Amino acid sequence: MVVNESFVKAYFAKVDPIGQTFGADSPAMSGDPETEENAGSTIVGVVRDTRYANLRREVHPTIYVPGGDGGTFELRTAGDPQSLIPAVRNVVRQAGPDLPIVDIETQTQQIDTILFQERLIARLASLFGLLSLLLASIGLYGLLAYEVTNCTREIGIRVALGAPLAEVLRGVVRHGVLLTAIGAAVGIAGSLAVTRLLGSMLFGVKPSDPVTIIGVSCLLLMVVLAACYFPARRATRVDPLVVLRHEQ
Repeated sequence: MVVNESFVKAYFAKVDPIGQTFGADSPAMSGDPETEENAGSTIVGVVRDTRYANLRREVHPTIYVPGGDGGTFELRTAGDPQSLIPAVRNVVRQAGPDLPIVDIETQTQQIDTILFQERLIARLASLFGLLSLLLASIGLYGLLAYEVTNCTREIGIRVALGAPLAEVLRGVVRHGVLLTAIGAAVGIAGSLAVTRLLGSMLFGVKPSDPVTIIGVSCLLLMVVLAACYFPARRATRVDPLVVLRHEQ
């Protein structure tokens, strides 16, 4: 039989597994090294751990034994594997005209079948995540732009009193970035707490993915800069005399 790495770690961690026997009456099970009757199966190879049918299932010690009915063959080719199918059928037909060939699939097709549900869930989650990010960006832009617009009179008065335009713009942007930084910190802490609960649903992605967190934070920062800068820039172009006359 052929065993996987988990099997070796569990039963033959300190010895070379090749040539060892394993079974109901084998020395590894009975503890009697002199037992020869029904000595079990002999390990002839070790393969790497792999998952079958379910990516979330843990890898357990596994043995591979010769199949009783039929057989499965795997072929490697440097070209297109689909183009090899007629040649395979021809070779098998020459070996035995009555030998049936069923379930010819490439590795890519098998992997796509296994990952179909995983990819569907990932695409739906990505779609809803992007939609949520878009709505959050629009809401953040509208809220900050509205807040800056309400400060038009204050900005006009500062400009009328001689405040430098760059200093006025810097103060408005600084205020928006500060508010966003506080919101982002609270949001990141909440997302880390929630993703720990969803860790069992993820495969190949860590719950605390730094690329995603940094990317979303940078996007929100650009939205904040746009939402604060452009309304504040328009406010500085308002005639200060009009603002002062309105205040009187």
